[in-house]
Amino acid sequence: MPHQHHGFVLTRHSRDRGDHHELVLWVKTDNQPHQLIINDQRPLCFIHQEDLNRITALDIDVDTSPLKLKTFNHQKIAVCYFKTHQKFNYALKLFDTLNIPYFEADIRLTDRFMMERFIRGGITFNGQYQKKQGYTAVYQAQAKAVEQPYHPNLLMVSLDLECSEKGVLYSVGLASNVDNRVIMVGDKALHPDYSPSEFTIEWVIDEKALLIRLEQWFHHFDPDVIIGWNVVDFDFRLLLKRAAWHGLTFKIGRGSEKPYFREGSHRGYISIAGRVVLDGIDTLKNASYHFASWSLESVSQELLNKGKAIDNPHDRMAEINRKFQQDKPSLAYYNFQDCRLVEEIFAKTDLLAFAIERVNLTGLELDKNGGSVAAFTHLYLPQLHRAGYVAPNLESENWIASPGGYVMESMPGLYDSVLVLDFKSLYPAIIRSFCIDPMGLIEGLQLQEQQGEQADVVTGYRGGVFHRTKHFLPAMIEKLWAARDVAKKENNSAFSHAIKIIMNSFYGVLGSSGCRFFDHRLASSITMRGHEIMKVTKALIEDKGYQVIYGDTDSTFVWLKSAKTPEQANKIGCELANYINHWWQKHLQQNYQRESALEIEYETHYHKFFMPTIRNQEQGSKKRYAGLIWQNGVEKAVFKGLETVRTDWTALAKTFQKELYDQIFHDKPVDEYIRRFVNDTKQGIYDQQLIYRKRLRRKLSEYQKNVPPQVRAARLADEFNAKLGRQLQYQNHGVIEYVLTINGVEPKEYQQSQIDYQHYIDKQLKPVADSILVFLDKSFDEIISDQITLF
Repeated sequence: MPHQHHGFVLTRHSRDRGDHHELVLWVKTDNQPHQLIINDQRPLCFIHQEDLNRITALDIDVDTSPLKLKTFNHQKIAVCYFKTHQKFNYALKLFDTLNIPYFEADIRLTDRFMMERFIRGGITFNGQYQKKQGYTAVYQAQAKAVEQPYHPNLLMVSLDLECSEKGVLYSVGLASNVDNRVIMVGDKALHPDYSPSEFTIEWVIDEKALLIRLEQWFHHFDPDVIIGWNVVDFDFRLLLKRAAWHGLTFKIGRGSEKPYFREGSHRGYISIAGRVVLDGIDTLKNASYHFASWSLESVSQELLNKGKAIDNPHDRMAEINRKFQQDKPSLAYYNFQDCRLVEEIFAKTDLLAFAIERVNLTGLELDKNGGSVAAFTHLYLPQLHRAGYVAPNLESENWIASPGGYVMESMPGLYDSVLVLDFKSLYPAIIRSFCIDPMGLIEGLQLQEQQGEQADVVTGYRGGVFHRTKHFLPAMIEKLWAARDVAKKENNSAFSHAIKIIMNSFYGVLGSSGCRFFDHRLASSITMRGHEIMKVTKALIEDKGYQVIYGDTDSTFVWLKSAKTPEQANKIGCELANYINHWWQKHLQQNYQRESALEIEYETHYHKFFMPTIRNQEQGSKKRYAGLIWQNGVEKAVFKGLETVRTDWTALAKTFQKELYDQIFHDKPVDEYIRRFVNDTKQGIYDQQLIYRKRLRRKLSEYQKNVPPQVRAARLADEFNAKLGRQLQYQNHGVIEYVLTINGVEPKEYQQSQIDYQHYIDKQLKPVADSILVFLDKSFDEIISDQITLF
């Protein structure tokens, strides 16, 4: 028997080869890369058995076979196999013309191969081995899933390039554990004394030589993962464009294969055989990070407290051109520092480990962006097949909206001692507790149809009923839940984070019209059950003599009606959590004969808490509050949804709000502070905090009737840029910084007029102050008018 190898799937694709279809998996083992060639898989789709005669009468090359499968409508199914993808596509077009329904034709063959074998990253394989240059080819490969998650040791390189404004390459930087260098167009003889300690400069004669040397570098150091910032749409797009201009094949893939670049509707996609490209922006978004700006400068400053070696958006291009002409070692340093910043961001956030764990959980490709629906399909579909069903097709036209999460009306005010109780993963817990599952819904409805009111099903909402035993999703969540608890105990933050994102995405998938398993009875049975749970929990708490002042999806805010010490508040919080959990356990057992997975936790004690009203109204706001907590013996202010944490308010408003709230939370007089702050604003002390920062969501030319301030500022900025011969910065989206002057909006970098301080007092300070002063029976205008009458 051939020797078994274990590894991790890096890339997968399939292709027609003559009269057959071929799957190619590139796998990283502990020793070296392996290329698995699999020839016994054929493109397929499912059809109704009643259409078999129609299909066999067609002039197409197809093998058909009846199966013991059925649709969600309980119609019998057959399978159609095709030798090549070309024949498969031809048949589907014919089926469409003849109105012959088919199922699961959109499942890529590589994905089907992986999911039906429950392969999620880790793989065990054997076959006919043949040594190649830098890798081993495995022909007639056989593969299956590994028994335990496989954690590969992947070589990662951070790539960044510098070029002219016309896209002519100057240099390419590469940072990794095995080699740090900048390949630079230039003459070493002109810089004989420059030898940086951090990296090597490799000099090449011209752009073509740079591309050839970069290709050689990839084959010599053989990285598994390539990271960068906007690395697909900028760096690789330009590298392939310049290689084509020089007539180079640029075979940087393993097995000397060429990269494949594909244009998407919003972005490009790149496939490199045996190598994975991870864009820093997309990977951070997959890991649920959020930043006001996604520029490398902004993200690195926030995460690393340092930034780029050059960060003047207007002079950067001119400075890069100047350095290339006059100081190439300095440009090499700048190039390499950008590589290093991305490398450090990945290290700081543990992004590669997160991406690997995500693959081990879901079976998705390592470079897959988003992918909640694809992940659910990968995990659910093979189980569905084994239960005798094929998946339904996407029915977006039949979409019916389901209610969102429960958000109760808040009771605005200033409070002492407010507790926050959170249901742990509420929606996954509801799925577990009430057997919510796509197949469970079909089986439950069928059982109810057969047995009527006597059917032993779990009742949901909007006509949804669920079979008590025939389901998969509750067990899937239970397994993930247990794995996350273990990950937390082992301080495996990357794994725990990946599990949380995947587990919480299951509701979103079932509630998405873009998912083949969507059914409004599924989504509604989750959210409407959540509403019920939150309302009942509120009543349970208030029966104990406390007041619920706000609730949001899975969080309940409880006012204890008098100030409590931390010890007293903690005791009450734990007692309430135990009482509520015990009540739900008893309730579900008595009324549903189900074990409750609902678990509320005592999370936080705010010894000072503020819930504002909606601006200029008496009604309480939602998702907006502030308070003081004790954290590790240190008092900490928490702001949610208020100006301090919003990107569309100035730093002036944020500074003012933090200090004002601090005064009020500590029962200090505020009148003098407000007067002093307003006066200091007028005196120009806070001029550096008056900047508005807004993102341009569309091209400048698309703003016609409604022209907001940021667009006026951007147009002015590019008018100045044009006059100065600088590159236009804002024509195609971007982020603009501007100020309000006595002559209106002006871009920060081209401010010419005096600041309109009254604007900032009226629009930035007054709204912040009045939202909380009303609860002290004060107003901003009265305080300021008192100041005026003193003089």
